[in-house]
This record gives sequence, structure tokens and C-alpha cells, in this order.
Amino acid sequence: MPKVNKGRFTADAGSDGKVLFLIGMRINSLWRVWKWLPVFVAMPRMLVELQKHRELGMVGKPRTFLSGRTILVWQYWESFDKLADYSRSTNNAHLPAWRSFNRKVRDNGTVGIFHETILLSDATVETVYGNMPDFGLATVTGVVPAAKRGQSARSRMTGNDSEAPAVDPY
Repeated sequence: MPKVNKGRFTADAGSDGKVLFLIGMRINSLWRVWKWLPVFVAMPRMLVELQKHRELGMVGKPRTFLSGRTILVWQYWESFDKLADYSRSTNNAHLPAWRSFNRKVRDNGTVGIFHETILLSDATVETVYGNMPDFGLATVTGVVPAAKRGQSARSRMTGNDSEAPAVDPY
């Protein structure tokens, strides 16, 4: 069982340019398994490669979520540059899978793919964890007491601590 951090904490995102990368797929035609299965099996190969070769830039453990026909993989990266380099590298698993998708499926509508890339820093990220083990961003940046960055969401986001918290801090 993971250690629970008792009290209120926030992620210590800092300003070093870590990236939240959300990537996934949506199965649009369930019965056309031969179209979406290659997309489905490509991601685990990439995740294994990234976990074995941390120098490629992924940090922490990826998390996978399933919601109906949509599969989402939540990843953190050292930097946008490392993420972009990995996506275009001819020596790694991603580019061949991307090219294969574009040759075989591209615009036929049987399976959709998506990604969102978000640059993280203390100036743009607000987090709070109450009585939680390290979770989300905190698993790759570490935590600090919430009071260090502010007792309200607005103060953690803007640095302006003039607003009183809506609930007494603990």
C-alpha cells in the first residue's frame, strides 16, 4: 500500500518544462477489429520501450484509462523536445506505428487517434492533494505542503495569496 501524505500538499512542478502528454484512441467501428487492433497493440510496445529506455524522456509510470470505446494513456515527459524527438525518431517504435496507421487506416473512420500536449510549470499548474499518496503530477515532481504555494487554488495558480481559502486549511 502506498504511503499516504497526511495533510494538504501540492505538486512541485517548478519551471523546468515538464510535459503532460495525453494520447489515445477511439474505436469507431467495433466489428472491424482488423482495422483497430494494430493501433491498439502498438501503444503497449511503445510504453515498454519508453520504460526500458528512460533516456528517451518519459518520466514516472504511464496510466491508462478506459471509457467506453476510448482508451487514454496519461504520460509525463521531461520536456517537449524529448517528446518531439521520440515521435520522429526512426530508431524507436512510434514513427513506424504512426506511418503504418497513416497507410492503413488514416481517413477511413474505423478508429480515431488523439493527443494533447501540455507544458507544465508552477506558473500554469494548480494542484492539491489532501490525504493522498503521491498521485498524478506529484509522482514525477514530488510534493510540497500546500501552504508553500498558497492555501487557495487562485493563490497556487497566480502567486497572489490575498484571497482567504474557502475552507480552513489543514
